[in-house]
Amino acid sequence: MPFAPGGPADIQARLIGPKLTEAWGQPVVVENRAGGNTIIATELTARADPDGHVVQVVSAGFAINTSLYAKLPYDSVRDFAPVSQLTSGPAIVVVHPSLPARSVKELTQLARSRPGQLTYASAGLPSQLAVELYKVITGTNLVHIPYKGQAPAMVDLIAGHVQVSFPTMLGTLGHVKSGRLRALATTGAKRSLAAPELPTMAEAGVTGYEAANWFGTMVPAKTPPAVVAKLSQDIARVLRLPDVRERLLSQGIEPVSSTPEEFSAYIRSEMTKWAKVVKASGAKAE
Repeated sequence: MPFAPGGPADIQARLIGPKLTEAWGQPVVVENRAGGNTIIATELTARADPDGHVVQVVSAGFAINTSLYAKLPYDSVRDFAPVSQLTSGPAIVVVHPSLPARSVKELTQLARSRPGQLTYASAGLPSQLAVELYKVITGTNLVHIPYKGQAPAMVDLIAGHVQVSFPTMLGTLGHVKSGRLRALATTGAKRSLAAPELPTMAEAGVTGYEAANWFGTMVPAKTPPAVVAKLSQDIARVLRLPDVRERLLSQGIEPVSSTPEEFSAYIRSEMTKWAKVVKASGAKAE
């Protein structure tokens, strides 16, 4: 797990892990190795024995890293075998309630009137690039404050130490419903079933904006194809379980089970997509 405990990826792993334990009769342990924009954990996976016993959760950040960093301690294509996509869903645009912005339009106006004064929290590259895409389209300047995971980012956002964030809906909707955060929009192409009252960014006036969060699994390269196939099939079975689907959908996350070949193709397409965003935004690794 390349993220801190309590974040959306961690929640998904701890939802799926026990189901796999039941199916295999072997314990599935979630080990958090946060930091380095997921590079620390990913390098460990690249060097692990290719026996199917080490499975890593990855996000869009894995695809983004290839263009954000001039050099990585692994080859993002050669050193890994994709297993299956787990989920996909929009991010949610949230602000601290003290911020005088009750819509995306008001947030944009406020950011333009206070260039370089508003701060945004990111819990990895997908949430960072989602804001950077917003900045490019709207011509605003928000200051980036990076965190090792969504859970610690939420702590500081709720405390008012940062003002804005584009986190995943999983782990965030509860704070919105309690009034600790104010939601302005979602970042998908269509409205979320979990929060249909919120407009998409495009509906809110940010024309051409779309950014989805996704998570998946991969193993070290040279893992036997039969092992990769079994992992993919068993994960797909878990994602089809009614209680798992209900939990994910209620949080605005759509279960997505794909074959290793489909997930590999999707990762490559994401690398191409985000390379363009990184170039346009001028974002650099921190």
